[in-house]
This record gives sequence, C-alpha cells and structure tokens, in this order.
Amino acid sequence: MPMRVLKLSFLLLMSIVLFTSCVVNEYTEEYYEQPLQANFVENYDLWYVDYHATIGSDQIPFMQLAFTLSFNNGNMYANNNISGIRLQGNGVGIQIGSYTLNREKLFSDHELDGFQDFEIIAVSGVENEIEMYHAATNTSYFLIGYDIEEFDYDKLFYENIEYLLQDFEIWEKFETSMAGRSNEFDNENFLSFTSENNNTFYSSKSMVGTNIDLIYWDYAGSYTVKDVIGYDDLKVLTLGYDSINTETFELTVLSDSIVELFHISSETVYRFKAAYFIQYLKDEKPKKKDKIERKRRKIKRQKVYKIS
Repeated sequence: MPMRVLKLSFLLLMSIVLFTSCVVNEYTEEYYEQPLQANFVENYDLWYVDYHATIGSDQIPFMQLAFTLSFNNGNMYANNNISGIRLQGNGVGIQIGSYTLNREKLFSDHELDGFQDFEIIAVSGVENEIEMYHAATNTSYFLIGYDIEEFDYDKLFYENIEYLLQDFEIWEKFETSMAGRSNEFDNENFLSFTSENNNTFYSSKSMVGTNIDLIYWDYAGSYTVKDVIGYDDLKVLTLGYDSINTETFELTVLSDSIVELFHISSETVYRFKAAYFIQYLKDEKPKKKDKIERKRRKIKRQKVYKIS
C-alpha cells in the first residue's frame, strides 16, 4: 500500500477516535447536568444549604434564612439558628411547611412564603450534593446531604460564627483569667452582635448581672471575623470601637452558648456566656425592636496566620 494511502488511513482513524471521544465527554457532562428524580431529597436526613455558592437573584426568604433543610414524608423542616441546632426536632429543626414531589420537581408550601417550585439537579461528580433551581427567580441553591450522625455541627458553628453570635441578645462576661496584663477591655462586661450587615456590635461597661433592659451600651462599632490558616476551630475577632481603637482576640467556641476570647495584646482570656436566645422562626422578625430581620449573606473572610 502506498505511503500516501497509509497516512490518509491513519488520519481518518484518528479523526474517528477523537470525534468519538468528544461525543462521550459531551454525553458525560450532559448526564451529570440532567435533573434528578425529586425523591432524591429524601435520601439524607439533613441538607446543608451552602449559601455562599448561591447563584442568581435569591429572593426566597426561607432559603435565605435556613442553615439546613430536611424533607421527610411530605413535611419540610429547617434549622434557622446555629445555637441548639442539635436539639431542635432531633436535629432537623422546626417544621416550616410541606412539600410534594413530581418527577424532577419539588413543590414547597412554606407557612409564610407560600408555594414555590424547584427543579432538582445533580451536581457533577458529587454524590451527596444537589442544585435546587428556582426558575421564577433564576436562582440556584446548592445543598449538601448528610445523615444526622455524620453531620459536623462544630464545623457549622465555625463556618457561620457571625450567626452564632447573633443568636442571642447579649453575651455577658463571666470569667477573666488571672494571667494577662491589665487593659481597657477588662471593663467591658457585655457584648451584643446584631444582624446589621453582619458587622455591627455593641459594648457595655454595665455591672455584671445588670438586667438587659437597664444595660447602657457605651460603644457601637463594627467587627470582623477572620479565618486562621491551618485551623478549623479558631477565628480572629476584631472589635473596632472607633477608627483608631480596636481590640483583637482569638475566638474559640466552647459550646452553643459560651465563647472564649483570648486578648492578643494583653494575653488575657475572657469567657462570655450568651443570654436571651432569639429564635428565628420561619422568616418572622425577631421581637427585640433594635434587631432587624436576619437573612444569610455571602461572607468572604480574610485569612490570617495564627497570631499568638
């Protein structure tokens, strides 16, 4: 066979192989983008709402508020608070409505938001992750499924620490370490973190034990939370009292309602306990008049190395 014919045959064979490969790849991608049977949502006890991955206009209040969603026998549940998340409804939270399933569609009937419909879509290459697509607002929510016994509640606390701080009206200082140098923060006995843009705090020198209605808030400022590189269970909290004065701490969560603040400049350790839990029911506004309605926002934290 002449060399020219051999070359042409080889090129033809390679073209067929490459074309076939492209077809397979395209089919694979389309397969992962195909809608799932909607009853897949019942395969897991809890669905963590990965709010930072949300795409679109995001106009559904109950989706903005929920940290987890659960779908069980036509009943829809949500955890709208971080504190006490292990206890409410045996871990699945409070019932917020009902749902029905029809092929690839989930139809929700929320007690306040009414009827919504979502298309359930597989996420490429991830067995326990789904996209809930809301066509009316062109919004995609991404949820990660867990069985309750495998759910990492501590990780949830640290990934959403701003919301844990907002779950209570006040944080009251109840312990100061003997070690550490005297500093101005020794006189601060109450802190309050609001849902105003997830960065507003109040501070008070009122005596420990003062009734909440009698607390005088001496300062109002902004706060930031930073991730610590190499640590999943530590954050850096900075309280900005004004444009010049700031107090920086390493923050550790000891329980749902107790946090420890290590004051970096003085090396003093403070412990604060939470009081007056605010339960965020459905998308109702909390009762306290100076609190505004809370919804989750995409938070991008600065990453820093451990300071102390």
